[in-house]
Amino acid sequence: MTKLISFGWIVSILLLFLYSFTQIDLGLTLTRLSWWQTIQRNFQLIGYFNRPLSTGFYLGILLLLFVFYVLLLWLAKKDKLLPKNLWWLIGLTALVLLFSYPAFSHDIFNYIFDAKIVAFYHQNPYQVKPLDFPGDPMLGFMHWTHRPSVFPPFWIGLSVFPFVLGLGKFILQLFWFKAIMAVFYLGTIWLIYKISKALNGKNIIFNLAFYAFNPLVLIESLVSGHYDGVMVFFTLLAFYLLLKKKYFNSFLSWFFSIGLKYVSAVLLPVLILGLMKKIKEQYLIKLTVILMSLAIIVVTHWYLGFQPWYLLWVLPFVAFISKNRFLVWFMISFSMGSLLRYAPFLYYGHWNPPITMINLGLTIVFLGLGILGALIDINRSPGKISSS
Repeated sequence: MTKLISFGWIVSILLLFLYSFTQIDLGLTLTRLSWWQTIQRNFQLIGYFNRPLSTGFYLGILLLLFVFYVLLLWLAKKDKLLPKNLWWLIGLTALVLLFSYPAFSHDIFNYIFDAKIVAFYHQNPYQVKPLDFPGDPMLGFMHWTHRPSVFPPFWIGLSVFPFVLGLGKFILQLFWFKAIMAVFYLGTIWLIYKISKALNGKNIIFNLAFYAFNPLVLIESLVSGHYDGVMVFFTLLAFYLLLKKKYFNSFLSWFFSIGLKYVSAVLLPVLILGLMKKIKEQYLIKLTVILMSLAIIVVTHWYLGFQPWYLLWVLPFVAFISKNRFLVWFMISFSMGSLLRYAPFLYYGHWNPPITMINLGLTIVFLGLGILGALIDINRSPGKISSS
């Protein structure tokens, strides 16, 4: 059974990898090799000129990912997912999706261009915008070209390194940016392991599987390449150092996470309470989940509405309280509902009405399904999830 589920998971990841190339921007040529251009055009024909088929493929792949995700969690719960199999699957997943195309977001191109403004044009990305460089070939496939950078300074500084490693070649720059996301994805998993071990040494495999195989985590961090996963790594590192009573380093890591994404500033009460030793570690984790959830609500209300990658802020911390069966089902369902928000865009090709109402309906339905599933599971087998 373990081998069959593992095989199904690998097939699902490979299908996601292949599907990502159907979304290559029509203005972008990844390489001028003639054989690749033929392949690229065939993938684009599906993604842009046969949208019903493309949407069907996406929904089918999403269903497969979540089915095998739940099955992997079931194996972890039953102590049938051995550590060596877990790490092998995690490594293979990261390796395959490292080479995927950032199918569901153009943000990574803005990361590259901000670094380009600094390292190539020697300008301030907060004072100039991409449209100020009309001859740049990246303008043919970028979005959000009409405004200066909105990303915090630490991220722009960090992004210069993969840009320089790209040696002036866009395909290499894209690879190195994706590689950074993969490294921090693996780093976050390592921290989940270390923190789980430091807390009580229980549920480690389940905690790791809960985060590492969540399709939303994979799509938003490894495929689309949102750097929220980098910020989360440093917030987790700050928490781990807090547990180890390395308070200065903990605050330093937390400060760095703010320089990457301002939202992590909401965790100041957690660090202060941990420093004062006024609250147990498990309550600190629950407080972190609450504060990050409130941050999602505030950003959703005041900024551009809810975005699926916002869940990256809270999912790593939910992993530590995975004994809470209700929360597990709720987050699984919420993750799936969030990823389904891409389906109307893939079908219609835009974010205009009626997309907003469709996405709102999907969110409400899947939140309800998550609550219903949790209640059914709890009533069927009372107690908490227990695994090692």
